[in-house]
Amino acid sequence: MIARLRGTAVASTPEGLLLDVNGVGYLVAATPSAVRKADGAGEVTVETYLHVREDALQLYGFADHAERELFTHLLTVNGIGPKVALAIVSGSPAEELRRAIVRGDSARFVAIPGIGKKTAERIVLELQEKLGAAGPSVVAQVAAEDTHVVARDALVELGYSVLDAERALAEVDPLLPPEERVRLALKRAA
Repeated sequence: MIARLRGTAVASTPEGLLLDVNGVGYLVAATPSAVRKADGAGEVTVETYLHVREDALQLYGFADHAERELFTHLLTVNGIGPKVALAIVSGSPAEELRRAIVRGDSARFVAIPGIGKKTAERIVLELQEKLGAAGPSVVAQVAAEDTHVVARDALVELGYSVLDAERALAEVDPLLPPEERVRLALKRAA
């Protein structure tokens, strides 16, 4: 298993990130955060996952251990392959996705292109117990973040997409009550 590569980013192509490791070029399908980490850096370390198929070996790259760990958890979900798992991990920070799973927020996954309602519910159902047990700090944060879900859902009811609502709320103080967060998000959008 190739779990980590350290080298120089030679190019970023639609197929992935090309890393030169001691004269050997590795093509890594990487998350946007891994590509940003490699952009302009002399030497970069990328966490990797080697997916072995009958006809190919494919490397997937991540900016940190949390992204790779979430990716491997997603691969255990029935019907989720490496390309879909990479799309999910690429969509949001790993901790944000973990919290969405623990609190049962399948709407967060439906907002990702290529993920339907049933697949999103399956992700939450199959990973909720695993991630809840693996991350007690995540579980502790869920109660405080329920107010975030209330605010986000209110913006969705007003016509925002889930991703646009998340972006709007990211610019507002998370310690405010949900109704105040919604008011300020709407005010900034106007």
